[in-house]
Amino acid sequence: MPAHQLAPDVLAAEQTHLAESRAALQAMRAHAQSLSSDAAGDWVSQQILQSLLDQRVAALADHPDTPLFFGRLDRSMDDDLPSVIYVGRRHVHDGNSRPLVIDWRAPVSRPFYQASPADPMGVALRRRFGYHGGALTAFEDEPLNQGAELGPSRILTDEIERPRTGPMRDIVATIQPDQDEIVRAALAQTVCVQGAPGTGKTAVGLHRAAYLLFTHRERLARSGVMIVGPNRAFLSYISSVLPALGEVKVDQTTVAGLLGEHATPEDPMVSAVKGDARMAEVLRRALWLHIVKPEEGLVFSKGAYRHRVADYEVREIVASLRGTTRYGPGRAALTQRLAHLVLVRMEQRGESPDDRVQDAVARSKPVRQLVDAIWPKLTPEQVLYRLLADPEFLARAAKSDFSPEEQDTLLWRKPYRSWKSAKWSAADAALLDELGDLIERTPSIGHLVVDEAQDLSEMQLRALGRRCRNGSATVLGDLAQGTTAWSTSSWQAVLKHLGQDGEVTELTLGFRVPREVLDYAARLLPSIAPDLAAPRSLRPGAGSLSVRPDGELGRAVTEALTREGSIGVIVPDALAAEVSASLADVPHAVLGPDSTDEHRLLIVPATLAKGLEYDHVIVVEPADIVAAEPRGLARLYVVLTRAVTSLTVLHRKPLPAQLTA
Repeated sequence: MPAHQLAPDVLAAEQTHLAESRAALQAMRAHAQSLSSDAAGDWVSQQILQSLLDQRVAALADHPDTPLFFGRLDRSMDDDLPSVIYVGRRHVHDGNSRPLVIDWRAPVSRPFYQASPADPMGVALRRRFGYHGGALTAFEDEPLNQGAELGPSRILTDEIERPRTGPMRDIVATIQPDQDEIVRAALAQTVCVQGAPGTGKTAVGLHRAAYLLFTHRERLARSGVMIVGPNRAFLSYISSVLPALGEVKVDQTTVAGLLGEHATPEDPMVSAVKGDARMAEVLRRALWLHIVKPEEGLVFSKGAYRHRVADYEVREIVASLRGTTRYGPGRAALTQRLAHLVLVRMEQRGESPDDRVQDAVARSKPVRQLVDAIWPKLTPEQVLYRLLADPEFLARAAKSDFSPEEQDTLLWRKPYRSWKSAKWSAADAALLDELGDLIERTPSIGHLVVDEAQDLSEMQLRALGRRCRNGSATVLGDLAQGTTAWSTSSWQAVLKHLGQDGEVTELTLGFRVPREVLDYAARLLPSIAPDLAAPRSLRPGAGSLSVRPDGELGRAVTEALTREGSIGVIVPDALAAEVSASLADVPHAVLGPDSTDEHRLLIVPATLAKGLEYDHVIVVEPADIVAAEPRGLARLYVVLTRAVTSLTVLHRKPLPAQLTA
């Protein structure tokens, strides 16, 4: 469908509306800036109100190089709504509260994504706008009357294929109907998205977060929304999406950032055993094994009187509490029940103790000493240290859940002197979190978005599930891109360990990765994910793939620099420094785990490539990428699908057999 480049009267009218809308947005922001928090009563209320005002001002920021609206709906329905609606990234109204732009998340905007000639949804015509920077340059009309035929949208295609430099952009102008269904799923519904490379699963997850915040603003302002990504480089890459949609207060973190930045090196097979869900029951037993059977009662002296609680009474209290509550509250309840029995003894002697007396008894030395002996105060680190350092204790906690060989795998070869000096691995972090929840309940948030979920261990999934036990989740990933020793092969298993009931939706139609590149990478699928359907791409991408046995990196980089867009040179991790040195004369940066660099040319270690995209990708020595880790073929699949315009594969060593077939 051709875009109308030469319709000056229509373009002029739309440009006038754009200018009016921008002026109105500036007026809305100026009004928000003029508001004062002084009207609030006390200092705390003033600070809260000021924070809300600051968020409002930030959300109303105009981005001159970003279209304020990208679509228009000419409605055919006769109701109280405007006959013409402009769809954009946020709501804009003039001084008379007349809507100039309607937020893309509003129900009335849904036909922009869902309407078709078969179901026009009350819309006669849909108009898409083309922009260069922030300037409106073209429009494209799609009649939605019954029987009309819609060809491919040139404006939509151009937007999808537009070269990308820097962080990920939002996709509000190009959301497809199947993506929109996921974005607008109900808050109570947990959605799991199996998405092939280039299908926009990450963007869909971020846009669902923005949609839920818009639709359930008050509720989620209290309970919160959190985005969990695979690494900080990925978070940096997606950091601009939600602010561009007006959502400036969403926590974005990694699993390590959530559970603790523990990174002591560990054998992947040890980590795999620690990541098994069977560890949850072992940890539960290990914690409760610290409770000792009471052999003595309690004697509390007050003046000339000695108030006694018999040993059998103490045992009854402990038995009634053990396993029916979390460890920390159980310990506190034991203290209070012992104190209460002392008060009963006082009342039997004719005294009239009150709550203050009970609190004093609970804090007394005899009660504290007895509770510490029976139900010791513990930290997660103390319990896990004992479990990994003491073979007999591990055997008691593991019972038959782990074989003797697996128990031996879990034990430290050289135990630390104490739990205070222990160095923990990333797998240990999930175990410590599990123990922490057994001791004190982990708070829940309203909605959790988890990306690259196929790479999380069962124990990590349990840790994330605790954080949305009273809410819902959006789970994103691709089984074919699982690269860890514990990568899942089933989304149903992921949802089970996350503690969520949800539907699995599969996105197989790609918009970003050229078909020629995607088909090349898909040769690996029978070896890494034979049950998955091969992904398809809407973009033919003829000439987008080049496989060169000469391995000439300098020439490939020079060629890429003559083209528009970002360049990612993806290399085996061990070669990152060497490749960087070989390109010393070319301005570039090396991507690190915490990197926020936005250089046009980046050297990307293969293990950091997941979730990232570059216009032009140069892959160096695929054989070394495969050989570097047990799931090396899956890593190579990730690497080969990062390109959105061209892929150049450089090799001197033989390619994996799957790529030469």
